[in-house]
Amino acid sequence: MDDAQAPAPGETMTFGQTIAPAGFIGLSLKNALLNIVTLTLYRFWAKTEVRKRLWSKITLNGEPFEYTGKGKELFLGFLLALVILGVPYLALVLAIQFLHPLFALLIFPLYFGLFVLIGSAIFLAFRYMASRTNWRGVRFQLKGSPAKYGWSYLGYSLLTGITLGWFAPSMSMRLAEKLWGGLSFGDQKLRWVRSTKEGLYGPFAIAWVVGIVGYFVLFAAIVANAQSMVAGAEAESMPRVEAILAIYGYALIYAVVLMIASAPYHAAVLRTIAASIRLGDARFTLKVKAGELIVLTLTNILLLIVTLGFLTPVISARTAKFLVSRLSSEGEAPLSAALQAPRGPKTGEGLADAFDISPF
Repeated sequence: MDDAQAPAPGETMTFGQTIAPAGFIGLSLKNALLNIVTLTLYRFWAKTEVRKRLWSKITLNGEPFEYTGKGKELFLGFLLALVILGVPYLALVLAIQFLHPLFALLIFPLYFGLFVLIGSAIFLAFRYMASRTNWRGVRFQLKGSPAKYGWSYLGYSLLTGITLGWFAPSMSMRLAEKLWGGLSFGDQKLRWVRSTKEGLYGPFAIAWVVGIVGYFVLFAAIVANAQSMVAGAEAESMPRVEAILAIYGYALIYAVVLMIASAPYHAAVLRTIAASIRLGDARFTLKVKAGELIVLTLTNILLLIVTLGFLTPVISARTAKFLVSRLSSEGEAPLSAALQAPRGPKTGEGLADAFDISPF
C-alpha cells in the first residue's frame, strides 16, 4: 500500500485544563452589571463569553478547544422559541376566554407536548454547542432528529412515572446514547458501547428508598406544624413564626439528605456515560467519586445562594475543572483523519433558554 492510501495514524488522547475559577470573578461581575442594565438581555452574550473563555482553557494533546458561537445566535434562537411557545399558548388562552371553556381540554395535550419540547430543546442545545466547538479547526456535529429525541423524552418520562421512578436509570442511558452516539468529530463518528462495569440500580435503589422515606417524614412534619398553626389561629393568636421556619427547615434538610443519598447514583451515571463512548479504538474514563460530587454540589449551591447567582460563571468554571481534571483516555483515535463537518444551525439554543435547561 502506498503512502497516499495509508490510513492516518491514530493518536492517544490526553486531556488538560488551565481553568482558574477565581479568574472568572471579574467576568461574573461584568456580566451581572450588564444584565442588570439591559434587564437580562445581555445574558446571551454573557453566556457566549463564558463558554469562549472556558473552551480555550481546556486542551486535548496540548491544543485548546475553541468556541465559535455568538450571542446574536442565542438571542435569535430565543426569539424564535418565543414564537413557537408563546403564540400557541396565547391562542389557547384567548380561545378559552372568548370562544368556549371546552378549549381548556386542550391543556392536557399541550402539557404532554411540553415534555416533547423540553426533550427537543435538550437535543437542539447539544447540537448547537457541538457545531460551535472546534479543535484543530475541525468542528463537531450532532446528527439526529430533535423531534424523535423529544418524543423519546416524553415516552421515557411516562415510563419513569408509571414505574414510580425505577425506569430513570434506563432513561438516562438511552437518552445519553441518542446524544453521544450521534456525535462526530468532523466526519469521525463516536460510537456508543454501553459499559457494564458497574450497575446503576444499586445506588439508585438507595436514593429511591431515602427519597420515599424522607418524603413521608417531611409530610408528617409539615402536617404537624400546620396543625399547630391552625390551633393558634383558632385561639385568635398569630401563627407562630417558629412553625413556618420549621417547615422550611425540614424541607431544606430533606433536600440535602436526598442530594447526598443520590450522589453515588449520579456519580455512577457520569462514569458509565464516559465509559460507554468510543472514538476509534479510544475509550474514556471519568473518575468521579460520590464524596467529591457532594462537595462540589454543596459548595456550588452555597456560592449560588450567597452571591444571588452573580457568580454563575465561577460555578461553571469550577464544574468544568472538576470534570476535565478527572477525564482520561486509553487507546488511539483517528483525530488527524477527521474531515470538516458542516457548520450546523444558524441560531442558538432558544428552546433550552426558554425552559432554562441545559443538555449537561
